[in-house]
Amino acid sequence: MRTFTCDVCDALVFFENSVCLASDTPLGFSTSAMRIVALTEADDGSLVWVNPDGETEVQCANLLAVGCNWLVEAGVEASADGPLCRSCELTRTRPADSDAVGMEQWAVTEQAKRRLVYQLIDLQLPVVPLEQDPEHGLTFDLLSSAQGEQVTTGHADGVVTIDLAEGDDPHREALRVQLDEPYRTMLGHLRHETGHYYWTVLVEGTERLERFRELFGDEEASYADAIERHYEEGAPAGWEESYVSAYATMHPWEDWAETFAHYLHQRDTLQTAAAAGIVVVGPRAATSKGLRTPSDPLVAVPTEKVSDIQQQIDTWLPLTYALNAVNRSMGKDDLYPFVLSPTVIGKLGFVHEAVLAAADATAAA
Repeated sequence: MRTFTCDVCDALVFFENSVCLASDTPLGFSTSAMRIVALTEADDGSLVWVNPDGETEVQCANLLAVGCNWLVEAGVEASADGPLCRSCELTRTRPADSDAVGMEQWAVTEQAKRRLVYQLIDLQLPVVPLEQDPEHGLTFDLLSSAQGEQVTTGHADGVVTIDLAEGDDPHREALRVQLDEPYRTMLGHLRHETGHYYWTVLVEGTERLERFRELFGDEEASYADAIERHYEEGAPAGWEESYVSAYATMHPWEDWAETFAHYLHQRDTLQTAAAAGIVVVGPRAATSKGLRTPSDPLVAVPTEKVSDIQQQIDTWLPLTYALNAVNRSMGKDDLYPFVLSPTVIGKLGFVHEAVLAAADATAAA
């Protein structure tokens, strides 16, 4: 995530801000400009922004419901609730207004989804609502199991289903411990399930499929059998040598989705570090066998874009070592509780190449 400032007073503001706390300026995020902008009052009393092309952008109808601070071009066909931004228009199903618990969980989920959609747009991946493209589009069904309804988080035919109960910290943490997972967040769920969708966009039916099978395995293997085997037997011994997580061992589709989500984690964190000027220039590491001669220091100078996956990893590892050390100083677990084997790095490289190719296609179009 990049850093943002108020157009009026230059104070730093967060991606989620709808008001600058320093100058009390109303703010909105414009996807056309990919930045936070200051809003002005129109003749009818509404808050708007006129972009450099002279087009008026208005506030998303979900501002009050879920705190959405995104803008939408005026005149765009509105939903029953009003004009919806590029993130909110992707939500097909959400809790009823009368469901107080569901509405609170929905707000948490939409906040994470806006960060996801920002990154997808920034990476120039196609983000098209299923309603507009029934064959290749994307949509989200955001349902809550808090009221006793059974909800299975997953993806099928462009529809990502999310259990909003995962937005409740105690519930999610209990599941993380129960499933013995090192990391579990709402943003992680969204990145993982959207990764399934992008497999159909970036890999399925393309020249990349053969290489995918070499790296991840045969996706035509029975998924039902894979689920049963995984929950009966768990991950195989030594899985860390080939997979980014234990869950990735279940099936090639899950391996791709976990790797895709992990790639998004890295790109977002590195972009944030670059925007904030975070640089790692030490410490020096001792050489092997206990020798006291110092080796080269750990160095990471994050940049917004990387040329190849090795550059990304060479920056990522020193940065996460430092961040883990900071977290431990606060009495917390590692911020980044993963180990990347050469095989996993190769899979991340495959995702990187597929994302770059999609961006090139988007730019050409």
